[in-house]
Amino acid sequence: MDQKQQQKMQMMMKKKMTGFKLASNRSRLAFGFFLLAFFILMNFWMLSRIQDSGPVKGLKLRFSKSNSSIVSLPQELRKIAKGKKPHKTAYARLLYKAGHALAENQYKSTEPKDLWMETYHAVAATWQPCADQRVWKPSEGNNGYIMVTANGGINQQRVAVCNIVAVARLLNATLVIPNFMFSTVWRDTSQFGDIYQEDYFIDYLKPDIRVVKELPKELRSLNLEAMDSVVTDVDIPKEAKPSFYLKYILPLLMKNRVVHFIGFGNRLASDPIPYHLQRLRCRCNFHALQFIPKIQATAALLIQRMRQNATHSGLLDENLVGPFAKSKGKVKKDFRFLALHLRFEIDMVAHSLCDFGGGEEEKNELQAYREVHFPGLVDLNNATKIPSPERLKAEGLCPLMPEETVLMLAGLGFKRDTRIFLAGSHIYGGKSRLNALTTLYPNMVTKENLLSLSEIQPFLNFTSQLAALDFITSTAADVFAMTDSGSQLSSLVSGYRVYYGGGKMPTIRPNKRRLADIFTKNNTIEWKVFETRIRKAVRQNKRVFSRPVGRSVYRYPRCSECMCNTQVILPFRPPTSS
Repeated sequence: MDQKQQQKMQMMMKKKMTGFKLASNRSRLAFGFFLLAFFILMNFWMLSRIQDSGPVKGLKLRFSKSNSSIVSLPQELRKIAKGKKPHKTAYARLLYKAGHALAENQYKSTEPKDLWMETYHAVAATWQPCADQRVWKPSEGNNGYIMVTANGGINQQRVAVCNIVAVARLLNATLVIPNFMFSTVWRDTSQFGDIYQEDYFIDYLKPDIRVVKELPKELRSLNLEAMDSVVTDVDIPKEAKPSFYLKYILPLLMKNRVVHFIGFGNRLASDPIPYHLQRLRCRCNFHALQFIPKIQATAALLIQRMRQNATHSGLLDENLVGPFAKSKGKVKKDFRFLALHLRFEIDMVAHSLCDFGGGEEEKNELQAYREVHFPGLVDLNNATKIPSPERLKAEGLCPLMPEETVLMLAGLGFKRDTRIFLAGSHIYGGKSRLNALTTLYPNMVTKENLLSLSEIQPFLNFTSQLAALDFITSTAADVFAMTDSGSQLSSLVSGYRVYYGGGKMPTIRPNKRRLADIFTKNNTIEWKVFETRIRKAVRQNKRVFSRPVGRSVYRYPRCSECMCNTQVILPFRPPTSS
């Protein structure tokens, strides 16, 4: 081959190589465009899923027919997407941004590292339960009999029972199994034995006080009212000290042999109170009160279904459902669930005097409710200048709306497919008020969703027993989120999780004042900034500290009377004879 032919061949090879490179570059460019188009389509699909949110495929929860229909994102959020002004729906701009964030994070494997764990686990784990330890002799109950009729719902009744146990020990009296007052609000005829195991309660407290199921025959015919042996809440100061009972109730007991407390509730001070008397209150709440098998068995079903019928039990299951708990094992990541107590019933909404965006119709409805149920509040509002709804909101005195709650959960980093158990019922505004929550978190269910009609039927006419199911399921959850720290259910659930949780059962307690400040930036704040501020506000409320003086041991059991700190040398307190 001569030189000209070689040059010609080289030129042809160069042209072919150049063609290959161009083709390769074109294919790479085409592939890049394909990936970009795929990402845009996937993102568009995810956003459309948020606006048309049916149940996530593969979820093995049982939904009722009432919750099976497709729930659309509120129309106001679509208007935000088109740049139009929102109408009525609170925080529409932030809700729309939350929808985008949840769509983008749907397939990410990572969540904030402390989302499902106690932030200060090492410190929290040093506190261990020890209220079951006793150092005194049993009380013989020689001074007479104490009867009690507790009012309120199951949570108020639980506090009343533990308080009256302490009073019985203080007065060396025999306690008759408590009665529960029928309320026109709760309309529940349940008595102690319909909720708690009577024999277990009596036997467990034998080393502390004497408990009987009824008065002796010779005392049943006494006219206690005529004998002035009926004591109501009006007769007892709120947070009464032990000295009050020794000065006024003990002489009455010694004289008439029987004292009947009616409406007894929060009528025993948290401090000052003798050390071992305080421990007795803890022992009653965390050890002596065990739910009846009927409630335990159904609650165990709720927990199992929230965990997708996993073959293991959670950390607290054995304490809550006893023999119905499955074998112990580590909770797998895929089977975790969040429990949410949304305290947004009409009584809370009306009592708050806050504005929830419903206009004149809402204001008139809440005012009519106040006039019937809170006449004293109406008189106070008319006589004095109550702060404006805006001021109440800024001070953190308004209950969190469902829209604010879902923004908090999204801001904390909970993924859209998170399984959420909603405790409580009768949300003010009904299902429409829950639209944002159920749309952004479609795997949110209630006990009514998870149980068949035959399974829930035995509880339908008994509000307190239904509340017991909420209490157990919320307490057993991997994370518990409350929207109002003053709620009795939230207080008891969080306290139980602290007592038995070993620092592994995180509770989300929002600081409503801080959140209110963040929510006021709805029209300007960017989502990343919102996330950062929300997480900081919630994290600050996860600090581990011992019970503040004067606060409830049922809510704050981290104190030497209830729990033992393995790393702190506690001051010695000598046993008392009470």
